[in-house]
Amino acid sequence: MHLAVSGDRPSPPKSYIMKQIGARLKPYLRWVVLGGTLIFLAKALKDHWEDVVAIRLEATGWLYLAIALGVTLIAHVWSGWVWGWILQELNQPVSGFWAVAVYLRTNIAKYLPGNIWHFYGRTQAATAVGISLGAATLSVLLEPLLMAAAALLIALVGNRSASWGWQIVSLLVVLASVHPKILNFGIQLLSRLKGKATDAPDNSSSLRIARYPIRPLLGEMGFVGIRGAGFLLTFLAISPLNTSQIPPLFSAFALAWLLGLVVPGAPGGIGVFEATAIALLGRQFSPGLLLSVVALYRLISILAESIGAGLAWLSTPQK
Repeated sequence: MHLAVSGDRPSPPKSYIMKQIGARLKPYLRWVVLGGTLIFLAKALKDHWEDVVAIRLEATGWLYLAIALGVTLIAHVWSGWVWGWILQELNQPVSGFWAVAVYLRTNIAKYLPGNIWHFYGRTQAATAVGISLGAATLSVLLEPLLMAAAALLIALVGNRSASWGWQIVSLLVVLASVHPKILNFGIQLLSRLKGKATDAPDNSSSLRIARYPIRPLLGEMGFVGIRGAGFLLTFLAISPLNTSQIPPLFSAFALAWLLGLVVPGAPGGIGVFEATAIALLGRQFSPGLLLSVVALYRLISILAESIGAGLAWLSTPQK
């Protein structure tokens, strides 16, 4: 007869071990992604450094860059207004001007490690004015989903590559995920789980979405389109473009911007956007030109977000 030793314990299942390994490796994933993209960009810059330094901006080029800066700032203002629409879809009567001010003031925080602090800031600002935590949290979750759908829609317009079918499938998945039936089911499920965990009633169970968020989706398409216009203006500052080149350029921008949005470990999409844009457009334009364009566009984006945050801070009454 076998006697079990008191110190013996059953070994944990393999699924549990894999989850623990994944949890420990997850914090390092962002550094792997960021490091890989930066290495790619550094190598491209090293190989084409002479082409980059040979590029000179004329007076019209500086004018295009100034317009691109203004257009990019307008895009962020518009995105803040659309965030207000999302809150209104969740039955939260907020002012568009308040939403823009909060959005611009918190947007610059996306460059902090973790890439979540701009969402945290908006959630905190929303709850501070009486918006429920559930509605505030759902609004910052819906925003990137709608942005992703908008970027995929724009990318499909000028793209006829082999990945076109996968883009359609991805678009359908994203569009389905923001359907009221799916979202309301998820809200109810989370509220039940939260109630069981805390043994307390959850007010978010009363949160429901009555209709498909068509207006915010169209608004996010406008946001991505305006951002794309800023990218085109940056391109024109360095090199002329043919009319036939604009649709694929817009499509490549939308895909690169989308990957910068969804890939973990890249605060503000830094590195991922640039590397993707160079990879997608490398057959149509010279690497030196692309490196210059993406570098200038990143600078313009950060300047526009910094100016927006400063203007929002100045417009907010100080205590």
